[in-house]
Amino acid sequence: MSIIIAVLIFSGIILFHEFGHFLLAKLGGITVIEFSLGMGPRLFSFVRGGTRYSLKCLPFGGSCMMQGEDDSDLSEGSFGSKSVWTRISVVAAGPIFNFILAYIMAVIIYALAGADLPQVLSVSDNYPAQEAGIEAGDQITSINGKSIHLYREISDFVTFHQDRMQSGQPIRITWIHEGEKKSADIIPADNGQGRYIFGITGSSNYRTRLPFFTTLRYGVYEVKYWIGVTYMSLGMLFRGQASVQDLSGPVGVVDVIGDTYEQSRQDGAFYILLNMLNIAILLSANLGVMNLLPLPALDGGRLVFLILEAIRGKRINPEIEGRIHLAGIMLLLLLMAFVMFNDVRKIFF
Repeated sequence: MSIIIAVLIFSGIILFHEFGHFLLAKLGGITVIEFSLGMGPRLFSFVRGGTRYSLKCLPFGGSCMMQGEDDSDLSEGSFGSKSVWTRISVVAAGPIFNFILAYIMAVIIYALAGADLPQVLSVSDNYPAQEAGIEAGDQITSINGKSIHLYREISDFVTFHQDRMQSGQPIRITWIHEGEKKSADIIPADNGQGRYIFGITGSSNYRTRLPFFTTLRYGVYEVKYWIGVTYMSLGMLFRGQASVQDLSGPVGVVDVIGDTYEQSRQDGAFYILLNMLNIAILLSANLGVMNLLPLPALDGGRLVFLILEAIRGKRINPEIEGRIHLAGIMLLLLLMAFVMFNDVRKIFF
């Protein structure tokens, strides 16, 4: 069952990503040769409006193949014949549609179950938060000038900023107590296990229903949260605070989906739906961020060349660009192979 759910989630996210490219290509007058879901041999296809729509046998991946996308073709309807800004919009549309999909799913979750507001459920005795006057029922609104809208942002600040937490420097916290705004400089304390904390306890499972328009606004906060987590995770990887051994690919995600599904079954279909939507939001936002990285073969790498073209007023040699993207594809395939091996190793060993 977990594999079926994983395939549905991956397929939906990839289909929406490719639909972004497809829609902007069509609007820009670019000929779309094929729009497909999956990879490998075709299982089913039909042609409409000059575009072949295909379902392929391998349920991972997808494509929006445009005329002249990777060569110097400047004929009518080709990718290269359009203005640089049209091409930028087509390339950027995939990741942007991933963020749109994540937003839609976030609004559904908030409408069904509410949001995990940054509300303090309890305060630990003899810890800095208590000494600063924070009490149960208060709501944290900012940490070091960063607005806080979700409880997860508090726990993530503690996780991703342990260096700052351990430095002895005060951290400015602002909160609402009985309608009154308060602020204090707090120096985190060691919890006895080498982890520095404020002494605030809450829960991302403690959710509050919101009015309709507030729910729409919190959908933006949710997407922003996952984009931020992805960037902070990449930052930890580059700073050496995490290793490539911590990376997970499709195999690892399927394993997580399976575990989450089994844990949610006892609570019923409603909680299965919520947890699967949560995973889908994470994956969709993550795919959007990763595709915007300025790396060859990714949408972000293609955008780099297009932005350079807009600045120079002249297109980069398509042959040189193609070679760079090909090298990027080879490196990405090697990384994917390593990540898959790492996922299998973690599951079975």
